[in-house]
Amino acid sequence: MSPKPKTKGAPFKLTYATMFDPPEELHIRYERALRNVRRSLGQEHGMLIGGHEVRSREKFEDRSPIHQDWLLGRFQKGTHKHAEQALAAARKAFPVWSSLPWRERVRLLRKAASRIDRRIYEIAAVTSLEVGKNRMEALGDVAEAADLIRYACDQMEVNQGYVVRMGKDPLKGYRAVNTSVLRPYGVWLVISPFNFPAALTAGPTGAALLAGNTVVMKPATDTPWTVRLLAECFLEAGLPDGVVNYVTGPGSTMGQALIDSPEVDGITFTGSFDVGMSIYRSMARGRYPRPVILEMGGKNPSIVSRNADLERAVA
Repeated sequence: MSPKPKTKGAPFKLTYATMFDPPEELHIRYERALRNVRRSLGQEHGMLIGGHEVRSREKFEDRSPIHQDWLLGRFQKGTHKHAEQALAAARKAFPVWSSLPWRERVRLLRKAASRIDRRIYEIAAVTSLEVGKNRMEALGDVAEAADLIRYACDQMEVNQGYVVRMGKDPLKGYRAVNTSVLRPYGVWLVISPFNFPAALTAGPTGAALLAGNTVVMKPATDTPWTVRLLAECFLEAGLPDGVVNYVTGPGSTMGQALIDSPEVDGITFTGSFDVGMSIYRSMARGRYPRPVILEMGGKNPSIVSRNADLERAVA
């Protein structure tokens, strides 16, 4: 993460392994950001569709699990119409974004990760209030969001955009050159959970974007503010209008409208088993199955043997 509070020697880097002994400056910056965030509680926040702020007739309240009297903000209760608008904006942006050279997509996504770094204390303060995480868990979630984007960028560069020269045709007297080329699917829907709203939104969003897809982000109704700030970071990085869209509303209405739409070419989802399996069945129907990536019902499973390096295990 960056900015990194300085210590004597190497700069401190926040990870889930180092979070238990941070420098004092980290606490100072977090508390300053928390005071600033508290001054903005209760404001209304729109959806972001095609680069524009969009509001709906009905709203819903985002309240803190720490204390239900704390009104964090008012968010849009998006409708079927707004789902269609977001998907149309993503579809319109797809030709330009997918034809952009992969190195340029990497450059823009690295800028987005840097924007998240720059706003890490602000976003973490919001995450603490929305989820009830302590400051170190919240900072870790946001730091991981930026790191996951950078990891995807690194892999794209290491693999040279996933353009690979294949083996030659073995037939005598016949010469052929075969090349494997990464091709984007189209419009991806990213449905993220409440418990890791930063990392589990930014990670799949960044990977989908790097591959040339456009994205509609649909956060859990418990954590719309954290994801709104992430959407702002993507837009601040200079991504073209419609490449990243942010919509809010109940899963039973807004979420279902997005899932049921034939305009969705792929979905990543983290949440319950029942909803995940419903999405899986929905994406398998039709003329051909559409890709879906599901994380359902698990919680940090790991097996650590007696001979394990505990430092590496917790890292």
